[in-house]
Amino acid sequence: MSPPQVAKRLRVSRKSAYVWHKAWRTAGAQALESKGPGGQRCRLSAAQVERLEAALDAGPAVWGWSEDQRWTPARVTVLVGRLFHLSYTPRGISYLLHRMGWSPQVPQRRAAERDEEAIATWVKDTWPLVEQRRGIRTRGSASPTRQASR
Repeated sequence: MSPPQVAKRLRVSRKSAYVWHKAWRTAGAQALESKGPGGQRCRLSAAQVERLEAALDAGPAVWGWSEDQRWTPARVTVLVGRLFHLSYTPRGISYLLHRMGWSPQVPQRRAAERDEEAIATWVKDTWPLVEQRRGIRTRGSASPTRQASR
């Protein structure tokens, strides 16, 4: 089968098909075998991953984050630094959490001085006044400066 036919059948670029064809011609079928997953190996040992999982299961409050009960990549990054003295980026932690079967979450941002009672009062009393129509306009024109002709 020609490389363009392979590219079409496997839905890949022709360039990839030609690279594979060249590798096959020079080294045979072994050149096309998978070399395993790409990227760096995990910097944590299996025992460290188990210890991290136990720490994550304990919850953020145990480690000083009592505002909400969510593990974010930034928090897990700090936790890994505390436990293992290793520096990870939040993106690297996302990969690590994914490998462990966890999904990172982002906490909802709310002001510390938020007053729920004042918000409820505003929604009940003020919002209906704001929502009322301000004036009567003739229908049919999107322009506020030129009224629709009849």
